[in-house]
Amino acid sequence: MSAETSKYLGLFVSEATEHLEALTADLVQLEKEPTRQAVESTFRHAHSIKGMAASMGFAATAALAHRLEDLIQLVQRDGSQLTRELGDLLLSAADALLADVRCAEKGEPIATHHELEAKLSAQLSLLSSASGRPHTKPSTPPSRLSRVGPARRFAIRVQISPSCQQPGARAFVALKHFSKLGDILELKPAMQELRSGHIPDGVLSFELESPADEPAIRAALTSLPEVELSSVVAQKKSVWGQQQPAPLSQPAANSSDNSRTVRIKTELLDYFLETVGELSLATARIREIGKTLPPPVQPTLEEGVGRLHGLVKDLHDKVMSARMTPLSTVTDRLPRAVRDLARRRDRNVELVVSGAEVELDRTILDNLSEPILHILRNCVDHGIESPDERRAANKSEMGRVAISVRRERDRVSLEIEDDGRGMDGAKLAQSAVAKGLLSAEAAERLSEREALMLCCLPGVSTAANVSEISGRGVGMDAVKRALEELGGTLELHSQAGVGTRFTLQLPLTVSMVNLMLVAVGREIVGLPVAKVLSALELPASDILKTGEAGFLPHSKGLLPVHPLSQLLGFPSGDAPATRPYLVMEGDQGRVALAVDRLLGQEEAVLKTLTRPLDLVPGLVGVTILGTGRPVFILDVPRLLAT
Repeated sequence: MSAETSKYLGLFVSEATEHLEALTADLVQLEKEPTRQAVESTFRHAHSIKGMAASMGFAATAALAHRLEDLIQLVQRDGSQLTRELGDLLLSAADALLADVRCAEKGEPIATHHELEAKLSAQLSLLSSASGRPHTKPSTPPSRLSRVGPARRFAIRVQISPSCQQPGARAFVALKHFSKLGDILELKPAMQELRSGHIPDGVLSFELESPADEPAIRAALTSLPEVELSSVVAQKKSVWGQQQPAPLSQPAANSSDNSRTVRIKTELLDYFLETVGELSLATARIREIGKTLPPPVQPTLEEGVGRLHGLVKDLHDKVMSARMTPLSTVTDRLPRAVRDLARRRDRNVELVVSGAEVELDRTILDNLSEPILHILRNCVDHGIESPDERRAANKSEMGRVAISVRRERDRVSLEIEDDGRGMDGAKLAQSAVAKGLLSAEAAERLSEREALMLCCLPGVSTAANVSEISGRGVGMDAVKRALEELGGTLELHSQAGVGTRFTLQLPLTVSMVNLMLVAVGREIVGLPVAKVLSALELPASDILKTGEAGFLPHSKGLLPVHPLSQLLGFPSGDAPATRPYLVMEGDQGRVALAVDRLLGQEEAVLKTLTRPLDLVPGLVGVTILGTGRPVFILDVPRLLAT
């Protein structure tokens, strides 16, 4: 790769990855329903990848993409040729192309794909012979041009956003989009100037000779950021045989926000968020200091601090808005994963996703992919029955897994539900007792919901055979832990023979957290309010004692009592006659947490822990109060597990 093209590497990696992810999704869709729209979309993505790789000098990648494009063209002519085996081969090629992009990103050499190309070529020859027509490749997708008339010439102006950091690269990508529609003529500025990145006023003008219609031309740049199609003018011949412009409808001034869009690195957004958090803490500190000033000065200072607090909160909201990303960035990859899992288990499974447009903080999404994928593995491997079992149970051979997402105020609810065999809470309890994780007496007191949650204990499973894909209970503890570290929760509902539903409750962001502040001796600690089910104050005489253990009567049952001072290893003094108790969710059911005093709730800026504090079990973060006092935030289930 030359020095000239190396500066476009980041753009190539980003856009090639988007094309390949879309290509994979299209191929999976084609296996379900080979629509013409999906075939054309697949062809365009393969064609784009080939052109981008060639322009960057990645010959092996371009050659493989070319072979992939050839095969897709045959499917484009005859959809019946798309067999499961051909689908596997096409997806293997897409995986290899994505691996090439990752190598390019790391600066590693890209190996040739002789074996894979040979398989693609052999399949191409076989299908070409079967169709009785030789393979010929047009320069543009034939189906796109077949719906319009003879070639016409259009005068086109493209505006590159002033905020674009690589206008030359954007111009090349825009031209590549248009070149799929026809021939580019009379380019201004010239190609040599474009290579140097010199584009006066960010305006690119040229003429396009194409049989495409106006909507196809306007659609060429709809998915390209930082570029806006400012005008399209069709040329027509006058009675004198000269070319004269015939103006077409102009796009509205607000028809596209692309010119006001710029890509920002996640690291920079993290820095902005961290800085806004520091500003928030500094504002709270100033407010606390103001309380010590003489009364005549306090109103003026409080007014200024209130204004500063409002500005900081608004800035925080804007930064958080920039970090919000639709859940589709995670769910778009799942159909391929479910398809591969079902194929390995010889099952037919349909994945249905709704609400993927709901947005979450990028940090949450980055840590959500693995938990969702693990739950899907369980659904496909141990939830959905084999075709024979489903027929015997009067079910459709096609199993169904549904993912539904909805926004609920400041939280997001994500449900994953299968229509399989369901889970047996009684068997989970027996497994937990057999492994010594639960006493027989405690197992008898469990509700159905609590029994189902036992699958989140390490090693607890109802699966007769744990496969290499998954096993109920194998890794579900890690799923629950990952969600709790994000400030979320996991719930299970199941009915034998009907299916299982996993409900993930997630915060919109992890930067701000509502805390219940409690005192333990002379220390103050914080507990996430989302984990506190209720708070009550009782005299010591109401606590039932069995040896050293205490139990609190609650909702027609008994909850084990755990003094927080003992869990934290603090010196324990004499127990007060009356003290507060917090009812919280533990790994093995609800527990009562004994504290010394309740200090109220506070919205705090969550700061992650660094070494060695991140190794201390039971600590999930730290915040700083307005007084300047640091307060650790606790993970009670992990404290109870240590």
